[in-house]
Amino acid sequence: MNMRKRLSGMWLMSMALLSYGAYTTFFVAQMSAPYIVYWTLPVFQSVALVIYLWGPEKIKFKPLRIMYHLCYMTSFLVLPAFIFIFMGLISQYHINIPESIDATRMSVEEILPGDGTTIYRTDKVYIFFPEYKTVDMECGNRPSQSDESITWCCGAAFQHAVELGFSQDNIEGDHASHGEFYDSPYDRDADGAFVFADGKFGFEFGDKEKAVKKAAEAGGSGFMQLAMINNKKAVMNFDRPRARCYRTLAELNGHLCVIDSVKMMHFGEFMEELKRIGVTNAVYMDMGAGWNYSWYRKATGKVRTLFGLPVPWSHNWVVFRK
Repeated sequence: MNMRKRLSGMWLMSMALLSYGAYTTFFVAQMSAPYIVYWTLPVFQSVALVIYLWGPEKIKFKPLRIMYHLCYMTSFLVLPAFIFIFMGLISQYHINIPESIDATRMSVEEILPGDGTTIYRTDKVYIFFPEYKTVDMECGNRPSQSDESITWCCGAAFQHAVELGFSQDNIEGDHASHGEFYDSPYDRDADGAFVFADGKFGFEFGDKEKAVKKAAEAGGSGFMQLAMINNKKAVMNFDRPRARCYRTLAELNGHLCVIDSVKMMHFGEFMEELKRIGVTNAVYMDMGAGWNYSWYRKATGKVRTLFGLPVPWSHNWVVFRK
């Protein structure tokens, strides 16, 4: 057997094992992924490996030879699929925050902002009160951790399509950034609006476009996201069978905060905890692989990264500035 055939065999055996590893990881972690990851890649790699071990040169039936070459070609999809699943897996595990205040035995009325960025932890959620004077929606270039005015950064609105280039039209929902209003072609009835202008934040679940335009006219920012809680009433019915990490931009005890689940949980469990602690208003914040990129600035000035896997096609963020 020549070197080329040996290398082909090693490649097919490695990709077959990796494809089964990717599928097992996907299945155990209960992740969402392109359908091809469910079972087709392991099947294709198994077919290619079996035919290779039997001897592709023995094949006389032309359709079978074509099938072998097609299965062999799919082996080059295994590594990207595995990386995608690996990124998705680690993106669902929230880091531990040792400086968080234990709020498991505190009354909900005591969960309030402090002098700087303040973080509380219950059994199920982290509650972040970033220090801020303004809250902006940044579009285009990802905010830099070297900008010491930023105390919190995370993804904001959904984007309609996966695109490396940035376009305001690709952001779902009408939005405003630094006083500029952008009319999106992708509005949803299920959205609520978050706005910040004149030093005040607000949530709007009725005339959302008007609220965002008003914020822009005042030189502020705003965006639309799926509505979760309106005046302490749950307005989002999100039946997701898989456990995930979740995040919301919310109003708690009259103050603006960001709430993350401590670990993977079902969405209904997350909503129950928001209800228990008395969240007044809330909009959903996407937490998929790469989209959950987020960080905050500690009192020491150092940045603590919560989820550090940004994707190059993510192009808008909500930023708290002191």
